[in-house]
Amino acid sequence: MPLTEEQRQEIAEQRSTPRPTLRAVSPGMERHLYAAHEVLDHGFVRVIDYMGDDSAIVQAARVSYGAGTKKSRDDSGLIRYLMRHWHSTPFEMCEIKLHVKLPVFVARQWIRHRTANVNEYSARYSILDREFYIPAPDQLAAQSTVNNQGRGEVLSGDEAARVLEYLKSDSLRAYDHYEAMLNQEGQQGLARELARMNLPANIYTQWYWKVDLHNLFHFLRLRADAHAQYEIRVYAETICRIVADWVPAAYGAFEDYRLGGAALSAKALDCVKRMLNGEKVTQETSGMSRGEWREFEALLSQ
Repeated sequence: MPLTEEQRQEIAEQRSTPRPTLRAVSPGMERHLYAAHEVLDHGFVRVIDYMGDDSAIVQAARVSYGAGTKKSRDDSGLIRYLMRHWHSTPFEMCEIKLHVKLPVFVARQWIRHRTANVNEYSARYSILDREFYIPAPDQLAAQSTVNNQGRGEVLSGDEAARVLEYLKSDSLRAYDHYEAMLNQEGQQGLARELARMNLPANIYTQWYWKVDLHNLFHFLRLRADAHAQYEIRVYAETICRIVADWVPAAYGAFEDYRLGGAALSAKALDCVKRMLNGEKVTQETSGMSRGEWREFEALLSQ
């Protein structure tokens, strides 16, 4: 299960003892504080702490812009301006600390975003739980024929059943051997830091992940995208819902300009202008490669 009974009791205790504060708080985020949002079969995301809100972004921007900004643009409009023009430092005034439980292979994708502070559960010090990510049948897909790092059609029938059995049996056997190496009657037991190397990449780990809003938006732009791997995308989508309650104005601008927006190359922009002027543009006359043209057409058809 995603949460142990001990964790549930700890969360209930944390949420039942509010403390007065003079700092700015986000009512939307207060509803999420400490609570666990379940992800995949054993994972979760929960907010441990946060700093700042929409007003912190505005406050920082007006310090750098000087007097008079308040008169010319309201808070939401200023935030949209900052997002539209790729300003970053005002968004860095907000921070969030998350407790995340996730499969190791997802963690290895996640950690490539090197702009956060991370502290992971240590398998040198503690013994990992017998919990593995086993995909739902509708996530068992073949290799994509057009994308070297994506999925194609969903497996079915005997093939799907065979793959699921491999995943389950291999995970359990690896953990059985892990336990046996750690401690077996009549043996000293192998050091934890060595025994862990036999564990599969679908076992669950946990970490604390602290990041500012600017870098969090960059993470979400990539990982909440429809083309991102499903197993990390569902974590990103969960975080998106939390951030939307935390900084609604900033998230609205992010959703509009980043998640729902698109950047065009100079060639693509030229093609759009030519099309608006009534010209028929093809891949051969666009100046783009086949791959660029395919992506351009997909963008226009959305």
